[in-house]
Amino acid sequence: MRTVVLDTNVLLSDPGVIFAYPDAEVIVPETVLGEIDKLKTSRVDPDLRFRGREVSRILFDFSETGSLVDGVEMPDGGRLRVLPLDPDVTLPEGLSTRNADDRIIAAAYQACASGCEGLTLVTNDLNMLLKAQTLGLKVERRDEGRASWGKRTTRWFQRYKTPLTILAIAIAVFAGVLALSIYTSQLADRDPATVGVPTEFRDQLSQNQRNLLDGLMVLESRPSDLDAIKQVADAYYGMHSESGNAAYAQKGITYYSKYLEQDADNTEVRTDMAVLYFYTGQTDQAIQGLSAVLQEEPEHLQANFNMGIFYWKGRTDYEAAARQFTTVIDISKSSTDAHADMIAEQAVANLQQIRTEAAAAGVTIEIDEDILTEGTI
Repeated sequence: MRTVVLDTNVLLSDPGVIFAYPDAEVIVPETVLGEIDKLKTSRVDPDLRFRGREVSRILFDFSETGSLVDGVEMPDGGRLRVLPLDPDVTLPEGLSTRNADDRIIAAAYQACASGCEGLTLVTNDLNMLLKAQTLGLKVERRDEGRASWGKRTTRWFQRYKTPLTILAIAIAVFAGVLALSIYTSQLADRDPATVGVPTEFRDQLSQNQRNLLDGLMVLESRPSDLDAIKQVADAYYGMHSESGNAAYAQKGITYYSKYLEQDADNTEVRTDMAVLYFYTGQTDQAIQGLSAVLQEEPEHLQANFNMGIFYWKGRTDYEAAARQFTTVIDISKSSTDAHADMIAEQAVANLQQIRTEAAAAGVTIEIDEDILTEGTI
């Protein structure tokens, strides 16, 4: 049976790649799961976080059929396995367990301890590809995932048709609970935030929905409560990231705007609001908002990253986007924050994709090769 080891960037490009190798043993290194898990709390591209959650959902579904570490059967006859890195495995010279890319390559070596002829490491990371090839591993790139978004979306909705139906019912229940809670708060002679909502109802809500409910209840009696306004705005931001529903994004913009009426200098709020402008198709407002942020904080890492996304996906301005992502990488070099490292890695991956897209469009983009070999997710 052929063995395929999937890198993080391949899964984030197309979560459905797990199903793309029939009759093969598909291995996801445990290091990959750790990198995907970091996305849950990161303010990176919402589409990226969405794909990360999709990978987690797919793996969670399979975990219900057996132990992922031991391996579970897949519908096409293959097997899926999550591979923890054995600390006792002797690594080839040049690999370090301190580096995520090296740990993934090391997991591939561990998987083929008795011979690597039938094993392939699948990655779109140029640095990992070159290093793996020098160590004798067979490496394969997979670029078609980004070009088949429609197929991936259709496949995802087919796979999760039943859960999505349940989610729709839960949202309807949430709307009823919200109306009931607001009505109850108006009758209660106490702080609306303390009005009881049955635990059984709250358990049906996602964390973002709970935050929205709590924030709105506070605003019923304290309309100017700055923390509650931001809590509601952030909840709508999260709900949009989960569902892609533009109505949530527009609501988030409304509440972020209310927040900025009282605290106009909050660059984090202005950065988040710009993201929601972008995802409601208002690219000019998004760029204008981030331009103001960067005038005040030129080294604001997330604002620079988001501006690159806006130029790339909103205006197809490859040169401007490349400049922004290069700036992100330069800024991250002086940071010791793991979150900054993740953003920088994604910026490198974006630069690689931008160069490919620009070349296909007949546009030449000058990008320092040293930057492209610093590593991606």
